[in-house]
Amino acid sequence: LCFSPLLLICIGFFSLCFLMTSLGGQFSAKRLGDAPFTIRTEVLGGVESRGVLRKITDMLEVILKRMDSLSKLDNTSAASTRRLDELSSAINRFQPVGLVERIQAIAQNVSNMANRVEQILQSSMAQGRAMRDGTSGQCEVPRDPRYPDCPGKVDWMRARWTSDPCYAFYGVDGSDCSFLIYLSEVEWFCPPLAWRNQSLACQAAFRTDLSVLLEQVGGGKESLSFMKQRMRRLAQQWGSAALRLDSTLQHRWRDQRKILVHVGFLTEESGDVFSPKVLKGGPLGEMVQWADILTALHVLGHNLKISMSVKELHGFLGVPPGRGSCPLTGPLPFDLIYTDYHGLQQMKQHMGLSLKKHKCHIRVIDTFGTEPAYNHEEYATLHGYRTNWGYWNLNARQYMTMFPHTPDNSFMGFVSEELNETEKRNIQQNKVNNMAVVYGKEASMWKGKEGFLQILHRYMEVHGTVYYETQRPPEVPAFVKNHGLLPQHELQQLLRKAKLFIGFGFPYEGPAPLEAIANGCIFLQPKFQPPHSSLNHEFFRGKPTSRGVSSQHPYAEQYIGRPHVMTVDYNNSQEFDTAIREIMRTKVEPYLPYEYTCEGMLERVHAYIQNQDFCVPEPPFPLGNLSKPLASSMSTGPLFVPLPNTTALGWAANVTPPPVWPPVSSLRLLASQEGQSCIETCQSARLVCEPAHFRFINNKEALRGLDVQCEALDSESNHVLPAFSVARRECSLQQDPLLFSCAGHSPRYRRLCPCRDFRRGQVALCRECL
Repeated sequence: LCFSPLLLICIGFFSLCFLMTSLGGQFSAKRLGDAPFTIRTEVLGGVESRGVLRKITDMLEVILKRMDSLSKLDNTSAASTRRLDELSSAINRFQPVGLVERIQAIAQNVSNMANRVEQILQSSMAQGRAMRDGTSGQCEVPRDPRYPDCPGKVDWMRARWTSDPCYAFYGVDGSDCSFLIYLSEVEWFCPPLAWRNQSLACQAAFRTDLSVLLEQVGGGKESLSFMKQRMRRLAQQWGSAALRLDSTLQHRWRDQRKILVHVGFLTEESGDVFSPKVLKGGPLGEMVQWADILTALHVLGHNLKISMSVKELHGFLGVPPGRGSCPLTGPLPFDLIYTDYHGLQQMKQHMGLSLKKHKCHIRVIDTFGTEPAYNHEEYATLHGYRTNWGYWNLNARQYMTMFPHTPDNSFMGFVSEELNETEKRNIQQNKVNNMAVVYGKEASMWKGKEGFLQILHRYMEVHGTVYYETQRPPEVPAFVKNHGLLPQHELQQLLRKAKLFIGFGFPYEGPAPLEAIANGCIFLQPKFQPPHSSLNHEFFRGKPTSRGVSSQHPYAEQYIGRPHVMTVDYNNSQEFDTAIREIMRTKVEPYLPYEYTCEGMLERVHAYIQNQDFCVPEPPFPLGNLSKPLASSMSTGPLFVPLPNTTALGWAANVTPPPVWPPVSSLRLLASQEGQSCIETCQSARLVCEPAHFRFINNKEALRGLDVQCEALDSESNHVLPAFSVARRECSLQQDPLLFSCAGHSPRYRRLCPCRDFRRGQVALCRECL
């Protein structure tokens, strides 16, 4: 008897399906606005109404899914039960007044029932979240003279919001937060609260359930399931981080962006080689990063659309039929497009010449980075830097990397789970001092590793997580306790017990070492002598970078280091043995760099979205050409002056800086040694190379400030310029801004390097960059 309302509703649904099938779809349905269940039926009796049956069937499937969710709700309230009774009684009120009229009545009542069910679901889940999080109604109604109708409209909605089912569709749940977000996003009666003041606080209460985002991600693939599980698991941490960042930004105004995210590597057109490997220990780093990018963009409150097929990409962009022969007929409907190299290639095939017009809006998620010499198509072709992945002629900062290893690009990153103080204490109390976990989920990674594994086995119990289907892989030694491929939460528990997480040298630069360090492990990794690069290692061959990696995880080596990270030569048995014994004696606390926390990623992505604009031409800056000094307005004194306690030069205080981001106040001018890149030069001074500042040092004033003697000064296109030769007293300035490069180096030249300071724990941002 408890489920009789549901039974009656189901009977009504099946009756409708039977009647629709019998009639053959002789009526039409029109959608009103954006609400999927707001449907008005009209008797037309013509061929115009064909296809409506399929729409009604789709609608019924959605309703049935929601009814299934409703039936599973725990502790259904008495009010909800009464509402269900009202819905079921509606079915029994039909009178046989004619076939067509009956169909019309049934369709209308199904629409009403669906709306009421939607309200019940929204209200029940919203109330549950509010009670659980204690965040209901915490947004204040703004008194803004530009929006005089806002307070009155909020009062009106408080009294009447339940009467219109479309409000529930837009997420209105009865709280002031939801009223204000609706009135700013949909009806524009209120200031855009979602992007200023208490926006992130509201979203922590209102949006961090991620339901809208998860619905867009979809399902059906192992990779998507993995991403959605990760989003759900970290949802609470994202919400807390949003609150902290909102306080840091001091409720500053933030612009909302319309953003398209096209995950090209997961499309069927690209082959989607990742999904089949998710359950077999394949690489998960890309999916970790994409899941975190989607969540960060959503929590920051931007208008997000997600595409995982070329068909969806077509629809979102409004691409005409064909393969790119016709340009887009209207303006680009998005402010930003996040994609990868696969997606970029798909956009080129289907957008044609339109891509060139709109490419300033694109951000490419690029795991290993793309250096300017490889990005510049003509230069790369002429000088041997052409690969399968570069040559797009973007601003190099439009490429966004997993780690901050290439300052020519923008560091996007990902997040690792944060632990509270109680969890950290429990980990330290329960650590097993002689337990090691091996970083290698594929059996092939274990081949040839017996030597140092035997040394490790003398001191520690060795655990593995190697995937296998039928029998234990022969590459894994018998003394290794293999757990098989573990779900993420079980792997976390294993890492919380282990003392050591040991790498085999591959995969390069993945997320797992950071997760291990965050769970209190010491990470031991091999040193590469010489460094691995596209010049000597097959894995990097064809990638658009000349970067050499000195270890399996250069970020862990350079930015974290001892005692959490130890990098040794695995070919030296004595050095490896000494390292293991030192690890046995060393105690460490769980550690996670700020830039890999949820708050750190939100802070970084927010700064990029609000400040990076590659569609607006950079204002001209005096170049100090071959014969003329800088403009007279700047000739009252030197442009660069020595800074105290350093060999670097800074921007002169009496020269008005141009309004740019990062601000010129962060600039530190240094000269490299011969053969040294600006990356190395800046790192040696505890700074970071900033490619956006190259245009301010590409002039005679910079050379004069560094006391460089130039008998000849020219300008050309070369990725090591601006630079000078001491032996020949020759100086060269950069002619092509696309070739400004932190990574370039030459034994012939000393380079002019634009370094900058950075925020503690956030190397991507200068101290004044928020």
